[in-house]
Amino acid sequence: MTFQPSPTSPAGAKAPVDALDCRILLLLLTQPGIGVLGASRRLGVARGTVQARLDRLQARGVLRSMAPDVDPAALGYPVTAFCTLEIRQGKGGHSPVVDHLAAIPEVLEAHTITGSGDVLIRIVGRDNADLQRVIDQVVDDTHVTRASTVISLATRLDHRVVPLVEHLLNA
Repeated sequence: MTFQPSPTSPAGAKAPVDALDCRILLLLLTQPGIGVLGASRRLGVARGTVQARLDRLQARGVLRSMAPDVDPAALGYPVTAFCTLEIRQGKGGHSPVVDHLAAIPEVLEAHTITGSGDVLIRIVGRDNADLQRVIDQVVDDTHVTRASTVISLATRLDHRVVPLVEHLLNA
């Protein structure tokens, strides 16, 4: 199976993955400890083929990491919150705020966004008081003009990509 470029792709653009890539990705996502040799045996392809595909997927940015997925709650940070930040956008754009946020270990993600805010971040804390400490650190920057925070009560659908890869494989 070969994927066709989307209608918005430039003419002649190659799809980022093919069916074998999807099968490799699904196997690694659902059985992360399988390894290259195990994957080659399970998929019925040469070990070198799996390794070459993984190298290519990493080079293209499709596969960002082979790192383990760590749960912040299991590390002692069970409180998750999302903060929308409004920032002063001077000559440096978002960079000064992102640099400030990168220095705070409890800031897990930062995204520039559209709408009423400029940056959306995901943060964690050990409890509500610790979360307040993290928020205080976040807003302690001259470029942050306002923050609005919501606390997550429960994760109903965690970060996932398996359904997306399955969709590509079945397209």
